[in-house]
Amino acid sequence: MSGEDWFILLIVGGVFILLGIGAVVWGVLEEKRIFEALAKKHDLREFSLKHLESPQPGALKIGGWIAVGLGVLVAAAGFVLHYTTWFPK
Repeated sequence: MSGEDWFILLIVGGVFILLGIGAVVWGVLEEKRIFEALAKKHDLREFSLKHLESPQPGALKIGGWIAVGLGVLVAAAGFVLHYTTWFPK
């Protein structure tokens, strides 16, 4: 690895962290929007008897947390490569 490859890992890790946080926020807002739309319905008896969960908000949140974790690992790898003497600079 060349001397500046650690910086690329930090950038990629930061992008993953930002995209992951964005996906988590998007999932929370989407879930809130779905529940607010259901709360405005006049007959919630049908909803309470036949409630089908929408998997999209949950998938966004889980995928976002996975992206955040991956970003932290990649950024940590960049720090390790920069601050160790395993590779010549």
